Amino acid sequence: MENKLIVGSEEWCGLPSLGVPAIKARVDSGAKTSSLHAYNIHTFKRDGEAWVSFEAHPLQHQRRPTVRCEAKLLDKRTVRSSSGESERRPVIRTGLSIGGSVWDIELTLTNRDTMGYRMLLGREAMLGRMMVDPSETFCLGDVRPSELEEYYRDEHHMAGTGLRIGLLASNPDLYSNQRIMEAGAERGHRMSFLDIRQCYMKLDANDPEVHYRDGRILNNLDAVIPRIRPSQTFYGCALTRHFESISVFALNGSSSISQSRDKLFSLQLLQQAGLNIPTSGFANSPVDTNELIEMVGGAPLIVKLLEGTQGRGVVLAETRKAAESVINAFKALKANLLVQEFIREAEGKDLRLFVIEGKVVASIQREAAPGEFRANIHQGGTASVVKVTPDEKRLAVKAAKALGLKVAGVDIIRSKKGPLLLEVNSSPGLEGIESATRKDVAGSMIASIEKALKWRPAANNGAADR
Repeated sequence: MENKLIVGSEEWCGLPSLGVPAIKARVDSGAKTSSLHAYNIHTFKRDGEAWVSFEAHPLQHQRRPTVRCEAKLLDKRTVRSSSGESERRPVIRTGLSIGGSVWDIELTLTNRDTMGYRMLLGREAMLGRMMVDPSETFCLGDVRPSELEEYYRDEHHMAGTGLRIGLLASNPDLYSNQRIMEAGAERGHRMSFLDIRQCYMKLDANDPEVHYRDGRILNNLDAVIPRIRPSQTFYGCALTRHFESISVFALNGSSSISQSRDKLFSLQLLQQAGLNIPTSGFANSPVDTNELIEMVGGAPLIVKLLEGTQGRGVVLAETRKAAESVINAFKALKANLLVQEFIREAEGKDLRLFVIEGKVVASIQREAAPGEFRANIHQGGTASVVKVTPDEKRLAVKAAKALGLKVAGVDIIRSKKGPLLLEVNSSPGLEGIESATRKDVAGSMIASIEKALKWRPAANNGAADR
């Protein structure tokens, strides 16, 4: 009789037919079926037979690497989870590699993001071959991080087989950046996070290039998504412009980002397009302070630094004397500022409309925290779902178009005169709007790149049953 493998409550195994060389599995003889973490699951026909395509994240608590898999569809079964919920899951048969042995097992495919392990090994898979010692772990050996890195080094594992998309940003841990990376991987694209500070440009008439600090040359990217923080506007726009010069598509071009970051210039462009904005004043000399105050209807009024973002550098001056003091203090520091009428009837609320390729895909109302007049989420404001009017949608779409932005967060305030444009953001945050609306805004951004580059997912050698 063949000797049985002695395994612990967790073990490393592989699924070689699926391209998964190592995955940590929870070994549970109390569970009947085995399951694998999978998403973006689609069934299709190949040579008259049912197949299923899906993506797997084999490493715990990580969205990368991504492995794109295909297998014959064995069945669809209703499975009851440990929480008591029933779910109809695709079932496949594939080889399990563990402890130097390989045999076929059945796996159900489901999203295990909320589970501790990306794979569950149930008793049907171990029948007659394994014995479980629940007090032990990794009886068959552990896998070091360096080994995992080697296993998942190649492009196939690192991000699918679709477009090569680079996210130009600074902080990979920001919600917005993580969501964009996830959304791209979920749609089958090869996503790369590119720290703007680690990119270098080679300017050459015959051989222009973009280099990365790890030695890569980035000329083979299909698209970049610039998410440039204000302090990096100059270099970030220069880098985006260089990508554009070597025919890499940019979701928001360098010139559009530059003019959206200049509050005065952007207001001038919006005004030129005939769009309603709050009455604003700008001057270069403190001598003109009183005239500026009168120009916007007197106090209370808003004073804005041209370089401020996320509500920073914005001051409410409630009296004329306070307005004079703030304006003159900023002028003494040689800071460029705008003076803007205060819309009292807005009561600390504004609208954020997310525009992608000429369409409002999501909208929220932001409300300032108690004692605060700025509704920005970064200043403690709260977000809620709101129904926007057709006029507000048209205003947002025209504003994005006036600045040449393919993706924009357009801030609108409701006034007695109708909707007024406050600001147009070229790198709008996703957390507040996705959390409030439950919409996949990041996915819509990736879809707009697919549309611009006329990319379609592979037909899977047959008509997909989606």
